[in-house]
Amino acid sequence: MDWEFTFLNWLQGLHTPIGDALMPLFSRLGDFGLVWILLAVVLLCIPKYRRLGLVVAAALLADLLLCNILIKPLVARTRPYDINTLVELIVAKPLDYSFPSGHTAAAFAAVSSMFFVKNRLWIPAGILAVLIAFSRMYLYVHYPTDILGGIVVGIVSGALGAAFVQKLLIKKKEWGK
Repeated sequence: MDWEFTFLNWLQGLHTPIGDALMPLFSRLGDFGLVWILLAVVLLCIPKYRRLGLVVAAALLADLLLCNILIKPLVARTRPYDINTLVELIVAKPLDYSFPSGHTAAAFAAVSSMFFVKNRLWIPAGILAVLIAFSRMYLYVHYPTDILGGIVVGIVSGALGAAFVQKLLIKKKEWGK
């Protein structure tokens, strides 16, 4: 864990007024997976993108179950600011556990689900996902391994969401015969 604090403390040295203004905004976009839920809802409302919206929604549901219901309480990792109390946070302290990063997991669940169904929307969404993930370390609320864990959980959730919808659509075609 020493290398993680070394990295997080190094990031603290990169703080600038612009970074201190932007990083909380990127982080806030990921609060409760809201930007990704809104994306799924918008996609579901557009007939051409309804299947993609269903895939994103399924991935987010898988992420919720894996990350927030199963892994976070099981691991129960203390956040970095609770150990290094000398760092002044520029955001409100999250009250849940640290591992894995829920913001990162939700972001990568949405992005990877789009990737797995070969929709190019994953590219701009991926840029936002990386910014959200980075913001969590910049803000000293997650360790680097929390971010890596969130990425893995997100990719697994995206794959599960894509596979679930594909199986559901195959079953729907079979039922229609």
